[in-house]
Amino acid sequence: MSMLDLDKFRATPLQHDPYDFLCVPGFVKREFLEDLHRDYPKVDRPGSIPLGVFPQGPSFDRLIAELKGPEVCTAFSDKFGLDLSGYPTMFTARGMCRPTDGKIHQDSASKVITVLIYMNPPWEATGGRLRILRSQNLEDYAAEVPPEEGTLMCFRRSDTSWHGHHPFEGQRRAIQMNWVKGSVYIWHEQWRHRVGAWAKGVFGGQAKGY
Repeated sequence: MSMLDLDKFRATPLQHDPYDFLCVPGFVKREFLEDLHRDYPKVDRPGSIPLGVFPQGPSFDRLIAELKGPEVCTAFSDKFGLDLSGYPTMFTARGMCRPTDGKIHQDSASKVITVLIYMNPPWEATGGRLRILRSQNLEDYAAEVPPEEGTLMCFRRSDTSWHGHHPFEGQRRAIQMNWVKGSVYIWHEQWRHRVGAWAKGVFGGQAKGY
């Protein structure tokens, strides 16, 4: 049985203002959330962490395997009108957020599609809610997404795909999947994130956030 509600994903219209994006609450089916919370990587520091750096369990492994599968690739290709089968995928996970995270950015030009799957309890905080921005002004937003468990946010990267969030400090879990332009970029980013995770753990510092 699939962990993902691809029917709901297919039925959700792609938004075009200010760029191509969509949000799908309940993308991860509710009956799998308890096991995924248990098996989520034990990330104890801020930043995007490559999978395998921290322990993770079998339910999480199963979710990642499904996200890598051809049915998901086809669904996203159809949604964005772009054949993604020739692009490799890259995965990272976030576990903790600092007040300095969430800076406005548009993502690296090597990314094609960014997918975020949030894994947090019902979100009451005003900070930490991702905003889809029309400009580099955090108050000029088209949509705001609370990072609640099972919610998917995805968008097509462009020079104007600005996004960010107000400060939040504490646990804020997010799985990030990207279709990217080449495996060399993946190698570089995995290396950078591993070094960055070590440096943030030792020295602290700032980071972008989702």
